Amino acid sequence: MLFGKKCPYLTQGAHNVIFKYKIYKHMKRAFLYMTVALMGLGLLWSCQSNRSEEGNTETDEQQVTKRGSSGKTLELMIVTDKNLYTGVVEQVCDSLFFSQRIGQLRPDPTFSRVIIPPSSFNSQDMFRVHRNIIMIDIKPDNPNKVYRHIDRWASPQVIYDFAAKDAHSFDSMLCRCYAKILDDIYKAEHIRIEKAYNGMAGVEVMKTIEKHFGFHLTFSNEFNIYKRTSDFAWVMKRTKDYDISILIKKEPYRSLRSFDEDIILNGLDDMCKNNIPGPAEGSYMGLEREQFPIEYNKVTLADQYCIETRGLWRTFGDFMGGPYVSYTLTSPDKKELITLMGFVYSPRTDAPQINHRDLLMQCESICYSLRFSDK
Repeated sequence: MLFGKKCPYLTQGAHNVIFKYKIYKHMKRAFLYMTVALMGLGLLWSCQSNRSEEGNTETDEQQVTKRGSSGKTLELMIVTDKNLYTGVVEQVCDSLFFSQRIGQLRPDPTFSRVIIPPSSFNSQDMFRVHRNIIMIDIKPDNPNKVYRHIDRWASPQVIYDFAAKDAHSFDSMLCRCYAKILDDIYKAEHIRIEKAYNGMAGVEVMKTIEKHFGFHLTFSNEFNIYKRTSDFAWVMKRTKDYDISILIKKEPYRSLRSFDEDIILNGLDDMCKNNIPGPAEGSYMGLEREQFPIEYNKVTLADQYCIETRGLWRTFGDFMGGPYVSYTLTSPDKKELITLMGFVYSPRTDAPQINHRDLLMQCESICYSLRFSDK
């Protein structure tokens, strides 16, 4: 679909959702911002207007008493009867949740799938406390509604309960709520990872970053600052099997054009080239902009308008590379432009436990821990 051809195994609804990732790149910028904003509001209203009257929202006091949720990073539990998870239902779920995402060098699916029958789910508490759950019930007398539950049995937890009349109704409902589901699941993953990092906080690194840049990022004590200048820092966790890095840069904010795709990508290239040398003489890090697509999304980070990009990085003049994610936003007073870039490097291909997708989620969660300091 990314290259203009439809995949024969995707449903029309899934094609429409995936196509929206790229089509806006060809629109004018002003029309882009208005369209994306309106679509986001529409998706939010569409999903939330069908909330059940019980169990959808929990007060802060209720959340304090919830046990911690279970499940591996980006693991999605599908609760449905085996005879329902076939045909259109299986195709739309596989195409939206379990296909490879842009910016992954290895064929890691967006989520890892676990399928549980309702009988087991309802009888085993260990299943009900899973972090990310999609429940699918299809029968003619269902109301064609989606019920959204946040932290129902554990925290953080996201549950979407689909009560559809038939498979095609489920297809339509899932595609309509897909963006909101992703947003909720990623938020739950960010919360879980930040909590884990806070349990072994890298206090000195966090203090240095906050003093130097004027905002907070959550790091575990496995991270160290490898380079710092007046407007840049490179923070890295290095292990024998992989590296996780966060690049931080600030500069004066000049205009809305700072959020143009080419300007953002050129800025990332310059930041990497000037600060991240490769192992061979004259080699340096940069973005892979020719052979693989780059995903470009509007998000909200620390209550600020933000552009996220996802793709692959490489070393020019050597043989290194991997996935990255970046965030470009302004400070609350609109005086500074802030760039956060997380990237992963793991040359090992014989270690199935090393998942680029999961490592990149740690980068993403660090970036989403951004909190601006009170001045």
